[in-house]
Amino acid sequence: MPAGRPLLISVVTPSFNQAGFLEATLDSVLSQDFPQVEYLVIDGGSADGSADILRRHATRLAYWDSEPDRGQADAINKGLRRASGEVLAYLNSDDLYLPGALSAVAAYFDEHPEVDLVYGDCQVIDPAGRLLGLLPEHEFDLRRTIERAEFIPQPAAFWRRRLLEKVGPFDESLHFAMDYDFFIRAGQAGRVARLPRTLAAFRLHPGSKTIASQERHWREALAVSERHGLSPRHSWYWLRRLRHWGLRALPVYAQRWVRQRLGRGQDAYEPPGA
Repeated sequence: MPAGRPLLISVVTPSFNQAGFLEATLDSVLSQDFPQVEYLVIDGGSADGSADILRRHATRLAYWDSEPDRGQADAINKGLRRASGEVLAYLNSDDLYLPGALSAVAAYFDEHPEVDLVYGDCQVIDPAGRLLGLLPEHEFDLRRTIERAEFIPQPAAFWRRRLLEKVGPFDESLHFAMDYDFFIRAGQAGRVARLPRTLAAFRLHPGSKTIASQERHWREALAVSERHGLSPRHSWYWLRRLRHWGLRALPVYAQRWVRQRLGRGQDAYEPPGA
């Protein structure tokens, strides 16, 4: 970025039939105290009133459309191709940015020109926006990300355009773990850092893919790990299978006890891909 030029952050929101949460997502971006934001919303042809919500906000959006697409990764890539910012991100249409998130990210990138991707901490909220807990907090480690599925919290992740140009777009053959695959490729090609600040909120609700398709999510995440080198020769290949099936066979109170003993904390949420 040339000296003296304001950093521009482009945020893409892929959306499909999320009218119940979409306005809150839009407000969380458009109410940020950081003025240099380019906001693009790619709706997949929703039939629930989402287009009406987008029309009401049209003058504050850099771009929006509502037409059929080939899925979430296709929508993200479509938005990223139109984006012009030096820093890029996507925020799903049921998630939120917390106040001050974009200013904190812009300041971090200004102070750390060597960093290609930065992520913060992330809340987990219920459909009404009430706090349920936090996603597990950890510093980035590529090996652990691949082997142990230590996910970067996607709603709280931001990356430079130069990184996207190195690693390419999101894999449109993936339906659940496209972010996991992208972040692994990012860690292989660039420098990833954690900003110890809560930047976003991930909304847990019955209609979300995380809840509605937990088994498919887990299987796809494991397949992504295998793509990047995990094999039956690694102990974590079997430990992840044991953790997935064994933990879910326990009563809820026992699952909470195990997570606490593993150091995840009483309020930590474990993604289904783990």
